Amino acid sequence: MNLLGTLHQLDDSRGAVRVENVYDTDIDDLWESCTDPDRLARWIAEGSGDLREGGTVEVVFTSTWAGPARIDACDAPRHLLMTMQPGTDEETQVEAWLTAEGSRCRLVVEERGLPVGQLHFYGSGWQAHLEDLRASLAGEDPVHPDGFSAERAATAWHARWTELTATYEHAPVA
Repeated sequence: MNLLGTLHQLDDSRGAVRVENVYDTDIDDLWESCTDPDRLARWIAEGSGDLREGGTVEVVFTSTWAGPARIDACDAPRHLLMTMQPGTDEETQVEAWLTAEGSRCRLVVEERGLPVGQLHFYGSGWQAHLEDLRASLAGEDPVHPDGFSAERAATAWHARWTELTATYEHAPVA
């Protein structure tokens, strides 16, 4: 199985997951897929709030993760930085970089501040999300037509996450 992610230990208790993939679309379309609420809802999360740099949004991911996120940097169409659960013990940062590669675009996503002992769960989760992004870019319909909520993960996302987790458990932590 081809893993899209790498796991990194930042200190004794916290780590980071970095995933990346190249998509058959241009940078503007990929940026819109990662920032437009309607496009996001098709593959990863539903959200509402103050959608600007410095603003806070409430999000629910296909994985059931739900909570506030602060938009710390938004340099369209190349860079996005968000703090998830700002001001809490569970605070993490999610950062995304987009780079045009001819007619295609590379997306790199890194989440930092994660519990070291759970990095494999996050690696498999982010890979499943990036695979869902590919499916979303290929069609107009939502990737998860059965829906999702803070109480119930998207069925197909959960199945893929479960499959990937077994592999990420054996991935090296650098």
